[in-house]
Amino acid sequence: MFYIVCYDISDDRARYRVVKALKGFGVRVQKSVFQCPDLSEKQLLELQEKMASLIDHTVDSVHYFRLCRACLREVEWTGIGSKPVADAFRVV
Repeated sequence: MFYIVCYDISDDRARYRVVKALKGFGVRVQKSVFQCPDLSEKQLLELQEKMASLIDHTVDSVHYFRLCRACLREVEWTGIGSKPVADAFRVV
């Protein structure tokens, strides 16, 4: 499944660790937003456990947005960039 993962991390060191971990699962598209295409349920759980171990639960947050194929076809944006979500999920 395709996921958008975004975070708000207050501590620089923790943020660095979160970014490093997320790079193993997806592609950074903005400072605090990653696209994670083709994550299996097992990979998603692994990612969520990793994020939970890295953040301060009293001030930080990580959000996971699952997008289906139909949703990916409806993605819109303004500004620079291309539509990597469709390519990454192989939507035809």
